[in-house]
Amino acid sequence: MAGDDMEKGGLEPLKMQKLGYRSWEESKKMWSIAGPAILTSVLQFSIGFVTAAFVGRLGHVQLAAVSVVQTVVESFAYGILLGMGSALETLCGQAVGAGQMHMLGIYLQRSWIITGVTALVLTPIYVFTSHILKLFRQSNEISEVAGRYCIWVIPQLFAYALNFPMQKFFQSQSRVWVMAIISGAVLAFHILLNWALVTKLGYGLGGAALAGNISWWLVNLAQLVYLVAGYFPDAWTGFSLSVFQSLSAFIKLSLASAAMLCLELWYFSAVILLVGGLKNHTAIAIDAVSICMNLEVWALTIALGFNVAVSVRVSNELGAGHPKAAKFSVAVTAAASALVGVLFMAAVLIAKSDFPKLFTEKPEVIRETSKLGLLLAATILLNSIQPVLQGVAVGAGWQFSVAFVNIGCYYFIGLPLGGLLGFKFKLGVVGIWSGMLAGTLMQTVVLLWIMYRTNWEKEALQAEERIKTWGGPSESQEAS
Repeated sequence: MAGDDMEKGGLEPLKMQKLGYRSWEESKKMWSIAGPAILTSVLQFSIGFVTAAFVGRLGHVQLAAVSVVQTVVESFAYGILLGMGSALETLCGQAVGAGQMHMLGIYLQRSWIITGVTALVLTPIYVFTSHILKLFRQSNEISEVAGRYCIWVIPQLFAYALNFPMQKFFQSQSRVWVMAIISGAVLAFHILLNWALVTKLGYGLGGAALAGNISWWLVNLAQLVYLVAGYFPDAWTGFSLSVFQSLSAFIKLSLASAAMLCLELWYFSAVILLVGGLKNHTAIAIDAVSICMNLEVWALTIALGFNVAVSVRVSNELGAGHPKAAKFSVAVTAAASALVGVLFMAAVLIAKSDFPKLFTEKPEVIRETSKLGLLLAATILLNSIQPVLQGVAVGAGWQFSVAFVNIGCYYFIGLPLGGLLGFKFKLGVVGIWSGMLAGTLMQTVVLLWIMYRTNWEKEALQAEERIKTWGGPSESQEAS
């Protein structure tokens, strides 16, 4: 008996040592993707952040108008295009894990066709933005300015359509550092361009729009050069007419991906629209929420780096038939992202009276924004965990199921509760944001429960089948 106890006692440290080694190895793999992905995400988001900061000096109406465009109109289009491109994340990641590299270039070109057509369909929304905002009872002055600005930034819509599929293509192969370098160089140029056009030459909103258009297309141009320069000999073999085969199957997964992500992003847009319906101090209220949204989205871009990492790791491991490795990667990534979320939450709570000054000098806007500090901190913490869960869903191909979770939690709980608290109980912006936070909390709990109940062995088998089904007959035949 004593010998058995000693043997058990010896096994426990050995298990812990093995677990520590596995965690360290997985962390290295995760951070090799998450680090540059976080940097890329932050740098590309900062293009809009810099635009808002320069426009904020033009006046509170201009800031409110650009914020509405960024958080409502562009988020609407951004969500659809990014979602349509996210089908590539599932298929490319699992194809890489299965060693079927020849599929990736075909997938990329199919995704370009889908996102390009989608951008064309979305263009009228940009053209008629002012009329649409007025239908939602937004301020006439803000709607008019937002409508003009939105027409000027239509080129960015098509830049997104080209950019997102390329990002997924690079990420699935863990080629993320080049994207970070490109984004950093373009952001530096974007700051200089805004200073020259908006501040020095005094071109105002038109100058800000032009700077954004130029910067986003520079990102695309640099990434295209990298794509065709010979760094992907197995994955990119040039343009092919075979991309038009089996498009219907690809479109189905693209639509499911878009539905999942759009329901997420439109949730935040709907909050801005609710705030715009408040009768008193609308411009101030929109400015306050928009500043918080900018910071929240900035923090979210960091969490999206973990989203990319876990999506790539899960899709690669499931495609390779390693379900236990996929499950372990989820645990390691979620823990790392949550820790970063706690640090950001603490930073917001400490600086809740100071961070609004980054965007505005208006005392009334600073006061209104500071009141939302506690809710912003809680939202940032939740949104450090939730994107990881969404990344698992994309990596495993659960987009359709998660779309229904988002509908229930956001649109049947979060928004109605926010409207009730904000309008019926007259809590204003605080009430609307509290409802949004409740919906996000519910969605996070449901997704955690789904992860807990997942049969990862079954998911690995489904990944193998998905490569054949969604890839289409032409690729399957090539692989064989």
